[in-house]
Amino acid sequence: MRHNYNKTRRGPYRSRHGIILGVCQGIADYFNFSVFWTRVITIGLLIFTGFWPIVGLYILAALLMKPEPVIPLDSDEDQEFYDSYTHSRGMALRRVKRTYDNLNHRLQRMEDIVTDREFNWDQRLKD
Repeated sequence: MRHNYNKTRRGPYRSRHGIILGVCQGIADYFNFSVFWTRVITIGLLIFTGFWPIVGLYILAALLMKPEPVIPLDSDEDQEFYDSYTHSRGMALRRVKRTYDNLNHRLQRMEDIVTDREFNWDQRLKD
């Protein structure tokens, strides 16, 4: 099952369904071009320019392109989180931890209010 991420993505991703590292498939998906012709052009360049320049560029592209997201990105916020995760996993983990800590703090405040001796349950339930 392939997803189309063109509406929210900012650059080409390596495809998870490609043959060798997913570079040609990712470029073809990004430019809405036939993957067959992308591979033909790549092989043609490989033959006519020599082995090492194209292989070097291909490996460089594989290292620089982010892997395709597993699930579709529906919003800019999802795109931002995915970019931060693929760019810096540590930063993404800090962001998730900060969100968790904020939620934990809010729950703790609610628990403190409800378990306070001065909290009037009878009046709260009648209203």
